Amino acid sequence: QVQLVESGGGLVQAGGSLRLSCAVSGTMFSSHVMGWYRQAPGKQRELVAQITGGSSTNYADAVKGRFTISRSNAANTMYLQMNSLKSEDTAVYYCNAVIFTPPSLKDYWGQGTQVTVSS
Repeated sequence: QVQLVESGGGLVQAGGSLRLSCAVSGTMFSSHVMGWYRQAPGKQRELVAQITGGSSTNYADAVKGRFTISRSNAANTMYLQMNSLKSEDTAVYYCNAVIFTPPSLKDYWGQGTQVTVSS
């Protein structure tokens, strides 16, 4: 059974930093595309950053230069280092894994972790 568990959210002042973690179990972590999404109140869930099994990355324009996504295949864990946080980064952050579950690809999600940036 695939499980994704986020941690590291919290309350931080604008300009501060947080590091989110996503621990993955029940699957071959190293081969999957992983990502961080976020959902602010009243808004749709949006992609923040994504990383492939080979550690290629892409970022939403809103976070480029401030956030860094990474993964440790040895630890089955993905990270999101968030620097220079802004009030508009306030949201619930979700860990995502795209896994081939025959006969097709399937999205798996963590439970989410709240990030609140005070101005």
